[in-house]
Amino acid sequence: MKILVCLKQVPHQDARLDVNGDGTWIREEGIKFEINSYDTFALEEALRVKDAGEAEVVVASIGPERVSQALRTALGMGADRAVHLKDDALAGSDALGIAQALAAIAREEQPDLVFTGLMSDDGNASSVPPMLAHLLDMPHATAVVKTEHKDAGLRIERELEGGALELVEIDLPCLIAVQSGINQVRYASLKGIMAAKKKPIAAKTAADLGVAELVGAAAAKVAIEKIEPPPKGDRAEILEGTTDEIVAGLLGKIKELGLL
Repeated sequence: MKILVCLKQVPHQDARLDVNGDGTWIREEGIKFEINSYDTFALEEALRVKDAGEAEVVVASIGPERVSQALRTALGMGADRAVHLKDDALAGSDALGIAQALAAIAREEQPDLVFTGLMSDDGNASSVPPMLAHLLDMPHATAVVKTEHKDAGLRIERELEGGALELVEIDLPCLIAVQSGINQVRYASLKGIMAAKKKPIAAKTAADLGVAELVGAAAAKVAIEKIEPPPKGDRAEILEGTTDEIVAGLLGKIKELGLL
């Protein structure tokens, strides 16, 4: 079995984020990056399939040179090899452009199973996995919280609104977008980190994959016009007095806001 895991490198969760000069994204210089948290669960799920039997795990990611660090981390955790789509032509791509690029990688790899995270920590759109599945003509499931192999497919549980779970059986090949918390993510061991230095990372361009006209700002149907930090203001009100007075004042404020 061959498993393709799609990873995204995002700003570190503790990084200080500032808006860039033209107000279209964050300033990326001088901050740390890491593997998208949802994607670490996807990678762990793939590695567990590998641990249970014969499977090759291939990780793929899109982005500049720094993305190779994320791929090396994935290789250190146990992935077998990596594909790095590194091309300035992808700058400004929307979700569909990213899905087109990942689909081209998948068509070359011909995986039996594709794992992705449910969403990215920076975009939070959850749009790439369904688009990718559609482009590959694969059945798919999102917000998956449990997987187990059954016959020639998977038996999965996916999270619905309100905490309900849906039980689904899905045939291979398929795409699974996992929810956070589906498993306990392992750390890369020292042995794994050393072995990762010898594992191959194949560098690709949009032209190599035949998607040069499908990616980038020119092909994007959606573009970010402006982002800005939330406005600052002196809007906090401190309630003072006895405990009973504070409670009464708090209840009054809640009623004013229509929350009670």
